Amino acid sequence: MPVSLREAARPPVAGLEAEGFNQPSPFTDVDLLACDAALRDALGAHGPVPAHLRSAGAEWGSRERMCLGRQANENPPRLHSYDARGQRLDTVEFHPAYHALMAASSAGGLHCATWQGERHLHRAARLYLTAQVEAGHICPLTMTHAAPAALAAAPELQAEWLGRLTSRLYDGRFLPFWEKTAVTLGMGMTEKQGGTDVRANITRATRTGGSEYEISGHKWFFSAPMCDAFLVLAQAPEGLTTFLMPRFRPDGSVNGLRLQRLKDKLGNRSNASSEVEFDRAFAWRVGAEGRGVATILEMVQLTRLDCAVSSAGLMRRALSEALHNARHRSVFGRRLVVQPAMRLVLADLALEAEAATALAMRLAASFDAAAGSPQEAARARLLTPAVKFAVCKAAPDFIYEAMEAVGGNGYVEDSPLPRLFREAPVNAIWEGTGTVVALDLLRAAGRDPEAMALLLDDLGREAGGLPGVTATIRQVSGLLRNPEPERHARLAAQRLAILAAAAALTRQAPAAVAEAFARTRLAAGAGLIGTNEVEGAADLLLEQALVGA
Repeated sequence: MPVSLREAARPPVAGLEAEGFNQPSPFTDVDLLACDAALRDALGAHGPVPAHLRSAGAEWGSRERMCLGRQANENPPRLHSYDARGQRLDTVEFHPAYHALMAASSAGGLHCATWQGERHLHRAARLYLTAQVEAGHICPLTMTHAAPAALAAAPELQAEWLGRLTSRLYDGRFLPFWEKTAVTLGMGMTEKQGGTDVRANITRATRTGGSEYEISGHKWFFSAPMCDAFLVLAQAPEGLTTFLMPRFRPDGSVNGLRLQRLKDKLGNRSNASSEVEFDRAFAWRVGAEGRGVATILEMVQLTRLDCAVSSAGLMRRALSEALHNARHRSVFGRRLVVQPAMRLVLADLALEAEAATALAMRLAASFDAAAGSPQEAARARLLTPAVKFAVCKAAPDFIYEAMEAVGGNGYVEDSPLPRLFREAPVNAIWEGTGTVVALDLLRAAGRDPEAMALLLDDLGREAGGLPGVTATIRQVSGLLRNPEPERHARLAAQRLAILAAAAALTRQAPAAVAEAFARTRLAAGAGLIGTNEVEGAADLLLEQALVGA
């Protein structure tokens, strides 16, 4: 049963503590939405929470789902290049736990719901909950969710594929897409000689008729190689172009995708990432030749939003583990949660997590409003790289602090914290590293300085009289106008995101939380977790964060 702060302050009962050896039970079989006041506040600020979302918290907090997450990572995918007769296979085998997670997330529409009318905000909340349990399988779902935005440049292809992309069934079989009712899409952008500089790609596309091409070359990172098709970049006669490459050719034969090896990654272990060689692989052109970057950018905003939301979810799970431990473990005759030093650490962590949640959810709400509001469209366009920068980069340090708060038990593999820690960096690296997305912010602001000025005005008005707001607006404006803005791109992205988080908290959190965040993050440069002056809001932060922990 949950332990209140008042109960936690009481001396532990010796017999009960001895029986449990002063060890908390596992954080499982919990309602991840019901115990997360910050998420509920963020959702409630934008309207009622739908029933299907309310049930998702209990589903993903169940012991069964958490066990699937552990199993999928303890049993990573395996590449099968050849069969027993020496014939090429180029298939990847996954543990049943991975397929079970894919089926559960697909049934919930994590890969398609916004194309069927669900709000980005509500999908983001479900993504946030899912990431707390297992984030690796989200990778192909994120790419599948974003793919229709790029396929809009090829209406006939979009019409042919959209029904399968939005099916809530999951079909992991290795079959031609037309024999399946549900498919997933991956991506192949970067090459070994270019990396982020995709214009340096050397993979070549030769037209064979109409919009059909054959592609030869390679991809150094080829995400989720068992997807049914991939959006790839290759050099066509008129320049870098986007293509849709299926696993099977139209005649039913296996396409020329030669998987070289699976990447041995730090984290994201349940998900396969590969290196691939294309041997005259069949593909359809998506969009005009030479417009590859512009076409693929249509989906990048969506995948970057997912990176930020997923990172906020990882932070929340780490916080839950630290809070649960501190609430049920005693040191020197008192529960950890009321020990003064630990109390400040936990309150500071709770403040950081609440800000990340509010910021990510407010950004998702901008995606919802963008179609009917140029102001919200500009907010989504300009803030997405800054939010991805700030939240994704904060996650690894945050999770380490939560691990340290738990102590030795948090460092061993029986705990989920090592997996969360290994998982966290991928969101900061994928879809643009910190420096890349900070530079993207500069480019977006440079193309539309008026929109950036209006955004800063809006954030200033929303954040009201919070400490440090006016100075931060001046700072960001100055950094963006600097004669050498690239030198300060990361600082501009960080400060803009912190300003946006303060503005989000004013609408989505108690006033004392917004004030504490602005005072410690805007008016003063934030120090290490546990060194920021959050004492005045500590009780509120812990009561908010400790619900059900």
